[in-house]
Amino acid sequence: MIRLKNDDQIAGIRKSCRELADLFNEIIPRVKPGVSTKEIDNWCMDFLRRYGGKPAWHSEGFPGCACVSINNQVIHGVPSKKRFVQDGDLVSLDIGIDLDGYISDSCHTVMVGNVSPAHRKLVRVTREALAAGIGEAVKGNRISDIAKAVTSICQDQNGYGVVYDFCGHGVGLDVHEDPSVPNNYPFRGANPRLQRGMVIAIEPMINEGSADVIVGDDESDWNVLTADGSWSCHEEHTVAIFDDHTEILTDLDYNGASCLKNSSL
Repeated sequence: MIRLKNDDQIAGIRKSCRELADLFNEIIPRVKPGVSTKEIDNWCMDFLRRYGGKPAWHSEGFPGCACVSINNQVIHGVPSKKRFVQDGDLVSLDIGIDLDGYISDSCHTVMVGNVSPAHRKLVRVTREALAAGIGEAVKGNRISDIAKAVTSICQDQNGYGVVYDFCGHGVGLDVHEDPSVPNNYPFRGANPRLQRGMVIAIEPMINEGSADVIVGDDESDWNVLTADGSWSCHEEHTVAIFDDHTEILTDLDYNGASCLKNSSL
């Protein structure tokens, strides 16, 4: 069941999202060669201790505050004292905050040092796809319009694999809510219209090669990796649907909050 949020609930979710944006703005510059993924997770926990809130993923049993996924890890990378960031890596940080019962969710892929041109392109295209998906996330459109935009840019125009085993979702009062927000098109399943009060996480997970993934490895049953060993990029924002615009709640520059006008009105 889709849970439409009222203005007070969206205000609470927005506050959580802005704290998450502050966390990213503090952490991203510190992701450099030589730091362990556990150190990154510790920084996130320290931030929450200073400013309040708790890790959203703990409610689902994830053993960390941040999912830290590197290169061929698509999502759910478990923080480890043994895994170190290296020059040229793509490091995806997927983080959620539970602030007084209001949930934020966002992911950014950090390009560390001397990233190859091919992998810089992968990140650029994934970010373009996220922006295009958000551009279709307006009242009256359907979930499929988001998926079409992502698939068109990533698969049709650039030949990348659009992960279909995992997708975006409703968010705000729980970590994962209805509706599912696929990135691949066409897809099977529900295709509801977007309504005022919907809060959704749009999150393209884009592989350099095949769209297929493997769940679990020698380190953890959480880790999701590309089936062919190619590199992956993951970008995500939480957005709220209003009558005449869509607000990117997790915008890193929220003082100039990104709002996309609904051209259908």
